[in-house]
Amino acid sequence: MATKPKTRVAILISGRGSNMVSLIEAAKAPGYPAEIVLVLSNRPDAAGLAHARSVGITAHAIDHRAFPDRATFDAALDAELRAAGVELVCLAGFMRVFSAGFVEAWAGRMINIHPSLLPLFKGTHTHAQALAAGVRLHGCTVHYVVPELDAGPIVAQAAVPVRAGDDPDSLAARVIVQEHRLYPAALALVAGGGARLQGDRVVIEDDGAAADAALLSL
Repeated sequence: MATKPKTRVAILISGRGSNMVSLIEAAKAPGYPAEIVLVLSNRPDAAGLAHARSVGITAHAIDHRAFPDRATFDAALDAELRAAGVELVCLAGFMRVFSAGFVEAWAGRMINIHPSLLPLFKGTHTHAQALAAGVRLHGCTVHYVVPELDAGPIVAQAAVPVRAGDDPDSLAARVIVQEHRLYPAALALVAGGGARLQGDRVVIEDDGAAADAALLSL
């Protein structure tokens, strides 16, 4: 039986790309169903670009400041992705809001990780939001990207306890450990067919390991 080709993945970053690093490391495993073929950043000074290059991945910047508007920047980004034969896009700290046209063009083929248990605490400063709300559980979510910010169908989530004495920094430190576990597991699910988009929901195929990977909770 022929081996299924690995899904060609691009990662978009704006900074150091710590989640990018976790995806790259996971993709080194022979049986991992995705191959990281491209890293792009909207910032030429993004530290993650150098890391990607150091492990042999094509990586470069498309400076959003060089474009007159959002649509033309998105068009340049789209052209790079298509030229590299990218099949799936992972956002990893990419701090740009896309035009609706770009999101529609990559609908069902673009996922993001957000530092909260969506639908709670969309947007920025999620750890401060969680502390202000007094929740007992916080965490992170991998979801498909849709035009509405932080609102797409959920692929996987991981939870952490909120402890007495937590501040945003201590809570963020606990959450990011789970982000680095969750994102590679969620990408494997999507790239390997263990998770599929069905309307506005994600269906997890009941094959044991894949289902467990999507339900990380600590």
